[in-house]
Amino acid sequence: MGSRVLVLMLWCMLCTPLPGMAENAGVPWNRLTPREQEVLKPFADKWESLPPQRQERLRKGAGRWSAMNPEERKEAGESFRRWRDLPPEQKDRIRRRYEKFRELPPEQQARVREKFRWFRQLPPEKRQELKEKWRGMAPEERRQFRQRMLREGGPVTGR
Repeated sequence: MGSRVLVLMLWCMLCTPLPGMAENAGVPWNRLTPREQEVLKPFADKWESLPPQRQERLRKGAGRWSAMNPEERKEAGESFRRWRDLPPEQKDRIRRRYEKFRELPPEQQARVREKFRWFRQLPPEKRQELKEKWRGMAPEERRQFRQRMLREGGPVTGR
């Protein structure tokens, strides 16, 4: 489940415009590289009508897609389908959590990433045990646990 959340957060980054993104005239379809055109083929008919910021995000996403191996592409595609099927309220909650993460100082972001990797490497039964423990906590207990783990560098759970 943890890697799914990460992939969903990354997908949110691809789909959400960044504040202060420079306006530009966009890139005409015929100026895309053949590889970009291949990956972005579903957008060919409407490319010229897309806002320049969306074109740029799609181009960057196409570059990342091209760099993935087949297994990574399969996982990303499955994650995108799961994201697409989420209710709007859940997508909003994920976006808000991502924004809160982005507001953390870099050293705390690094600790959260480290603990996320740690959690993903646990055996499935241990991950499930921790998830159940987390679900059993009251909101205030969760907040205190999160704060303690960020301060002390212990595991941070509770996606």
